[in-house]
Amino acid sequence: MFLFPSLPVLLLSVVTASETKACEDAQKTCSVITCGVPVTNGTPGRDGRDGPKGEKGEPGQGLRGLQGPPGKLGPPGNAGPPGISGPKGQKGDRGDNSVAEAKLANLERQIQSLRSELDHVKKLQAFSLRKASGKKLFVTNGEQMPFAKVKALCAGLRATVAAPKNAEENKAIQDVAKGVAFLGITDEVTEGQFMYVTGGKLTYSNWKKDEPNDHGSGEDCVILQTDGLWNDISCTSSFLAVCEFPA
Repeated sequence: MFLFPSLPVLLLSVVTASETKACEDAQKTCSVITCGVPVTNGTPGRDGRDGPKGEKGEPGQGLRGLQGPPGKLGPPGNAGPPGISGPKGQKGDRGDNSVAEAKLANLERQIQSLRSELDHVKKLQAFSLRKASGKKLFVTNGEQMPFAKVKALCAGLRATVAAPKNAEENKAIQDVAKGVAFLGITDEVTEGQFMYVTGGKLTYSNWKKDEPNDHGSGEDCVILQTDGLWNDISCTSSFLAVCEFPA
């Protein structure tokens, strides 16, 4: 029973002795070889450095690939020198100036109208005193002058000399004048028949007692006194100018 446990020891001794004998034989032939117990392979080492680049090879014989898409548009180049002038063209037909002349004439009329309006506004600015009655407007510049100049002044404003058609308008003229003023009423056409300077017989009057009397045979104009009553007077006398703008 003790023979079997000794068998592995005996086998190991035989193997070891055999390997030792082989190693001794090898040393006799090559001193470089080191004998020992065989081992397993280690891990791979690191890659070596890249070698030098080889020469360019011959072009391949394969099929050529498809052309790629066009690249982005580059910036514009510098402008080139001007080209040679072309031949002179034929003379054209003469244009029709009638349309241009008509437009110019119309423009000149508009300018003249604007100038007239501006002049009108400037004149109105001098008439700081004004009074409205109904749809009428009565204005004065506070200056005294003969009747002929009063008519011209009011005409320049596109107005007429103030002429009341009722008691309310008579009071409005009295208030704005604040003094004795000419009225747009005369009997210059027919003596004794007082009419509006714009035409037409009187529809309202407010004469002072015993007036009109044509004193001295030269009283063809009418004035409005500070008390609101009327009196006939010479047209060459100077009194306040009051102008009337119609409705």
